[in-house]
Amino acid sequence: MSLIEPRTLKGFRDYPPALMIPREQMLETARRVFRSYGFAPIDTPALEYAEILTGKGGEESDRLIYQFKDHGGRDVALRFDLTVPFARFAAQHIAQLGTPFKRYHMGPVWRGENTAHGRYREFWQCDFDVIGTTANAADIEIALVIHDLLTALGFERFSIRLNNRLVLNGLLESFGLADRAVPLLRALDKLPKIGADKVREEMERTARVSSDQARAVLHLASIQGDNASILDRVHAEFGSNSRTAEGIVRLRELLAVAAEAGVPPERLSIDLAICRGLDYYTGTIYETFLLDKPDIGSVCSGGRYDNLASLYTKQQLPGVGASLGLDRLLAAMEELGLLQAARTPVPVFILQFDSARLGAYQNLARRLRSSGIGVEVYPDAKKIGTQLQYAERRGFTLALIAGSEEFAHGVWKVKHLATRSETVVSDADLIEYVRSKLT
Repeated sequence: MSLIEPRTLKGFRDYPPALMIPREQMLETARRVFRSYGFAPIDTPALEYAEILTGKGGEESDRLIYQFKDHGGRDVALRFDLTVPFARFAAQHIAQLGTPFKRYHMGPVWRGENTAHGRYREFWQCDFDVIGTTANAADIEIALVIHDLLTALGFERFSIRLNNRLVLNGLLESFGLADRAVPLLRALDKLPKIGADKVREEMERTARVSSDQARAVLHLASIQGDNASILDRVHAEFGSNSRTAEGIVRLRELLAVAAEAGVPPERLSIDLAICRGLDYYTGTIYETFLLDKPDIGSVCSGGRYDNLASLYTKQQLPGVGASLGLDRLLAAMEELGLLQAARTPVPVFILQFDSARLGAYQNLARRLRSSGIGVEVYPDAKKIGTQLQYAERRGFTLALIAGSEEFAHGVWKVKHLATRSETVVSDADLIEYVRSKLT
C-alpha cells in the first residue's frame, strides 16, 4: 500500500502551537471584552438548510457558499458568516430571550473564494451583535466594543472607519440612482482592491450608469478631510435628502458620544468609500484597519442590518453588530512580529530525574496547578541535558529539578531557562518563589 502524501487543501491551513496558543489567547481576550459589555454567548450549527443562507449577502456571496446535498437528499450549506445564522436563531428563540438581546458568537465559517493575503477559505469570526432595537446607542456601543477589543489585544495604531448606508443611499437618491444602489455599492466596496478605474467600469457594466454618473459617485466617495468637515460638506450639498440627513445625525452623535466616553478622536474616521459589500446592511457600517499593516484589509467589520431577520419572522428584529476576523488579525500579528514564540501553554517544567520519584514530581505538579500555575512533567527519566534541551526548545520559563540529594534536604533546584541561572529553594517556599518569578 502506497503512502498518502500529507497535504492541506488550498485556502486552508494548520495551526501549530506557536500560532494556536496566541490564537486561543486572542479568543479569551475577545470573550472577556464581550462579556464586559453584557454580551451573552450562543452557538449555531456549522451546517444549515441552504435556503437559510443563500440570497442574504448578494449574488457574489452566494457564489462563495459551500453547498451540497446531505445523505438525506436535503440542500444544505456551510455558514459563510455568523450574522445570517444569528438572524435565523433570533427569529426562532427571541420570544424566550427578549429584546434587546446582546450576543457574541465565536466559531469557524467557510467561503469558497480565491485565497489572498491573510484570507483563507476556512477562518474564525468573533461576532458581537445587539438585536431588537433601532437606537443609535446600540450602533455607538458597537464602535466602543471594536475600540476596546483592539486595545485589549495590544494594538495602539489602528483606525475605525465609519460610514452609514443612509448617507450612501441618500446620495444615490440625489443622483436619481436609488434603484441601482445594490450593484453600485457592491462595486464601490471593491475600491481599495481594484482601484477607481475598474470600479467605474464595473459600475457602468453592472449598474448600467453613465460614465459621468459613475465618476460622480466615486468623487463623493473620495471626499477627504477631518470628520466634521466631511459631514459638513455632505450636509451642505445633500442634507435636503431625509436619508442623508438622518445618517449624518447618527454619525455625528456616534463621534460625540465616543469622544465623551474617552475614545481618542483620531481612532474614528468618517470614510464615505466604506460601504460593505453585503446587501443586508442598512445603517452604520464599520471597518477597522491596522495602521502598520493596512494591506491586510479590515480586521473588524460590520454594520446595522434592520431587515435581515424579517426573512424568517414577521416580528421586527433590527440589529447591529461587527465581527473580528481572528485569522486575518493573527496573520497580521505574525507578519508584524507581535506573536510571542510560545510553544507550550504552561510556564513551568519538572524534570524526571529519578523514575522512582515520579509520584513526588506529580505531587508537586498538582500543588502548583492548585495554586494556578501551569506545569508539565517530563514522561521519561532521560539524561538531564536531553530534558533541558526539550524545555528550552518548547519555551518554558522555569525548570524544576530534584534528585535523591535534593529530596533528602527538602529542596528543589530552580533553573531560569532564559539566563540558565540556577537557584536552590526549599520545598515549603517553592510555590511562592515560582509565582514571584512568573509575575
